[in-house]
Amino acid sequence: MIDISLILPAYNEARVIPTTIGDAVRYFEARGLGYEIIVAADGTDGTREIVREMARSNPALSAIGSEARCGKGLGIRKAVAQATGRIIGYADADNKVPVEELDKVRPVLDAGVEVVIGTRRGGAAIERAQPLYRRVGSKGFLYFMQTVVGLPGINDTQCGFKFFQGECAKELFRRQKVDAYMFDVEILAIARRLGYRIEQVPVRWRDDADSRLNLVSGNLKNVRDIFKIGFEHRFGGRLQ
Repeated sequence: MIDISLILPAYNEARVIPTTIGDAVRYFEARGLGYEIIVAADGTDGTREIVREMARSNPALSAIGSEARCGKGLGIRKAVAQATGRIIGYADADNKVPVEELDKVRPVLDAGVEVVIGTRRGGAAIERAQPLYRRVGSKGFLYFMQTVVGLPGINDTQCGFKFFQGECAKELFRRQKVDAYMFDVEILAIARRLGYRIEQVPVRWRDDADSRLNLVSGNLKNVRDIFKIGFEHRFGGRLQ
């Protein structure tokens, strides 16, 4: 039985992926959890090949992805489609949130809450903060996102530590369309429209000072995607 499917989205993360996987495997095995780890890896640095080599001794590991950068949202969407766990979730491949923080998330999921998301606000332990310009930008983004999309009460959509009841994850990602970074906002907007409960859990978080987002072209695309999400899910019609 697969208790939990952990998805690790990655783009050229060969340097850190063995450590992240090793930490997760030790966590799951120490707690007696049946698990699978799916690395959704784009890029050309050998991340997928490293994972597949590791899978030779641990069949609970697998890797998907392509040489082209197709987007974090698309990678997670494809991974969710093949995941089989009772719980399905994703975390950053560079371990911004230690896997042990699942100890805070699992009791909420066990109580039946459909969507549990990590937050870097409201009592979170920030071990290494982002640069000031990114913290200011994050607050501006939250205000902009709430204005366009809504999501009242959600104070951090972009923390890459989110877990779902398995059937809930399948339903959400079946409807999800955004391929890039704003897929997190889209998922939460869909969850709200479907009436799923969303709980936020403050987590330990550390910046790795290695953002892969292009601050000009990437943010312009994010703005366009936020408007698309707002039009479809705040002001749109019936969900398909």
